[in-house]
Amino acid sequence: MIVSQKKKFEDILDSLSSAKRIFIIGCGECATTCKTGGEKEVLEIKSFLESKGKLVTGWTIPDAPCIASQVKLSFAKNRKAMDEAEAFLVLACGLGVQSVLENDRNKKPVYTGCDTLFGSVLDVTGLIFSERCAMCGECVLNITGGICPVTRCAKGLLNGPCGGSDKGKCEVDKNKDCAWILIYNRLKELGMLDNLKKPRPPKDHSLSSKPREVSIKEQE
Repeated sequence: MIVSQKKKFEDILDSLSSAKRIFIIGCGECATTCKTGGEKEVLEIKSFLESKGKLVTGWTIPDAPCIASQVKLSFAKNRKAMDEAEAFLVLACGLGVQSVLENDRNKKPVYTGCDTLFGSVLDVTGLIFSERCAMCGECVLNITGGICPVTRCAKGLLNGPCGGSDKGKCEVDKNKDCAWILIYNRLKELGMLDNLKKPRPPKDHSLSSKPREVSIKEQE
């Protein structure tokens, strides 16, 4: 789940200052779940822009705007309204915004109505998004009992806690559990404490050098 938050409407309006006619694109997946790019949010920003003198030529909500085939399908279904627009406003994460840009044959200006925060898991209440993966390209979850130190340790330590943890809490934020205490307790439950005796080498940051690209064919 890619977590995003809504930009202030006035900031969006300022970004769109040079465009009169706007087409809005939402997101039926992550942004809908985050309540930043579903139908309700699309209609809210539509109403706001129209109250400020903008003409909204139309709107659409692809299931996943980060997937080119779905963006192209939405484009085909809304071609007239999109052709009439001077710019696109995308209520989605940065992936969706860039996918719209890359799949628009007319290369119109594309603006975002959201700020992208992080990749997360969603708790059972459907209300709390918690960052769990840094997408670092070198996963150590098999060694750390399924708990990621790169993301959950404030310092990204790979070989146990720093000297600042206190009563199971992180010295950087006393409200957060020390990731390495969580890892230790989990490995103890699993009978896998020997994992902690194997020093980890420094991270190979070349594996997370950007921009990255993976071909499915290469993984078959």
